[in-house]
Amino acid sequence: MSYQHQYQDGTTIHYPMGKVVCVGRNYAEHAKELGNEIPDEPLLFIKPGSCVDSAENGFNIPSDRGAVHFELEIAVLIGKPLSKKPCEEEVLDAISGYAPALDLTLRDVQDTLKKKGWPWEASKSFDGACVLAPFVSADNVSDTRAIELRLTVNGEVRQQGDSSQMINAIVPLISHIAGQFSLQPGDVVLTGTPAGVGPLQSGDQLVMELPGLIRYESFVR
Repeated sequence: MSYQHQYQDGTTIHYPMGKVVCVGRNYAEHAKELGNEIPDEPLLFIKPGSCVDSAENGFNIPSDRGAVHFELEIAVLIGKPLSKKPCEEEVLDAISGYAPALDLTLRDVQDTLKKKGWPWEASKSFDGACVLAPFVSADNVSDTRAIELRLTVNGEVRQQGDSSQMINAIVPLISHIAGQFSLQPGDVVLTGTPAGVGPLQSGDQLVMELPGLIRYESFVR
């Protein structure tokens, strides 16, 4: 599997694919729909760069490990090193772009792991578990608290929200993450998913959007 960051105009972004830092339960309604408590601080986990796939030309999902759920998220591409809980200006200066992304989850596997009190990696880090559309340059985003996101599956809007609904806003979230461990150019931060997650099937047609910024079509092979 070969993935390379790019902007929506097709321009290659010459950063290596780093790690994918995810935040769980960052929208209250999503936490509620899965019966989860809202954490007191950002709930972080990491997907390896090896699990990233491009939304271009469709993507594969596992067929032998139970339900595969979609979770649409705003992905943030890091373009400069960040560490030691940087200030707001440093975070904004380090952001290269924003994209709609799918944090794919083996839900049955995750439920089993949660019951055992075990880590989630087996449900979140399989090959193809992070599907990225091209990035919109950060220059096109004037307010990180007003980014909309929407996922349409087979013509039906399944997820819709905006960054103002996040429990942990994008810039403070990235500052918090960089206070825990360093972020490097090429790293991606997935900022949480709104309510409406559900299963994917082979042949599903998807539209991943940051309305007003990017609309990207993909499908499950």
